[in-house]
Amino acid sequence: MKRNSFLKACLGTGTFLISPFVLAAKTIKNYRVEKGFKVDAGKDRFDHAISLFEGDTFTTKVSTKDTDGDIYVYESRREKEGGPALHTHFNQDEMWYVLEGEFLIKVGDVVHQAKTGDSVFGPRNVPHCFAKVGPGEGRLLMTFQPAGKMEVFFQKVSEGALKTMSEAEQDKFREEHGFKRVGPPINQLKK
Repeated sequence: MKRNSFLKACLGTGTFLISPFVLAAKTIKNYRVEKGFKVDAGKDRFDHAISLFEGDTFTTKVSTKDTDGDIYVYESRREKEGGPALHTHFNQDEMWYVLEGEFLIKVGDVVHQAKTGDSVFGPRNVPHCFAKVGPGEGRLLMTFQPAGKMEVFFQKVSEGALKTMSEAEQDKFREEHGFKRVGPPINQLKK
């Protein structure tokens, strides 16, 4: 058999040379934890809480790494009133479950007043934002499904990634992590 015919036959079917690489990639890509785990109250899955924005602390409960990117769950603690700018995620649904305090959560054109025990769902591609309101600590259990690059985004912000960026660079950075700022924070929106 001529060398060109042999290579075309092998590469054409994808079973001889390519299959081992595809199998290895699928095995690596589909990593999931094999045992359940517990994360204690107030603790982070990896004992390394994320600190960002205006004093927010995020403690990971289920990491993107645990689920091969299927879900990311974290607890957000905030003392100061306010929250992030109006934004939309391209591929992630988001859910907020209020553990403590009161929040305004805007999804689309509706502003929900959410208190302890309430949950709000925000579908992907629908602009949303939230803000802690009132005195005392506010705590949310937040979920992204699929996880996308949100956990990585929060880690990079915690390490100071946005501090030296211009507004345009910050917007590009957000888009590289799967979401886009589309308006001001809820406390600056006209009601």
